[in-house]
Amino acid sequence: MRFAIPLVVLVCLIGLFWFGLHRDPRLVPSPLIGKAAPAFDLPTLDGQPPRMTTADLKGAPVLVNFFASWCAECQVEHPYLMQLGHSGQVRLLGIDYKDAESDLRPWLQQKGNPYAIILSDLEGKAGIDWGVYGVPETFVLDAQGHILYKQIGAMTPEVWEQQVRPLLKASS
Repeated sequence: MRFAIPLVVLVCLIGLFWFGLHRDPRLVPSPLIGKAAPAFDLPTLDGQPPRMTTADLKGAPVLVNFFASWCAECQVEHPYLMQLGHSGQVRLLGIDYKDAESDLRPWLQQKGNPYAIILSDLEGKAGIDWGVYGVPETFVLDAQGHILYKQIGAMTPEVWEQQVRPLLKASS
């Protein structure tokens, strides 16, 4: 009996470890799917309009992309966001997450700006409300402002074609 308890604990730990190895870390379920986007009131980068709120997201589907100039994976996804943003397929809203404007502006000048509007979440409060674990994260919203999908990690052509585009077509 003295060895049975540690053996059972060891078997359970090995089972949990084995289970964890077979899970995709990008598949983190979001409790926000199907719900209205969390409320926010953030300043815009260029001041036109000076601020935006959740109500401004309604009327057409939108991709809300949390990003930062210091984020390595954001640099990986940026060329595809440039294509997507300029294609006119969907409105792309950027939320600059915990990033100084003095760092962001040179980054955008060098790499280009795919976003219709960029909001500043310097303190990360909006990111917390949206359940952001780290950047980049992209939320797909329908025309009523409900979250349809959350992409953790870079937005890629594969994610767009397999996940996002079908959702946007179905919500139209």
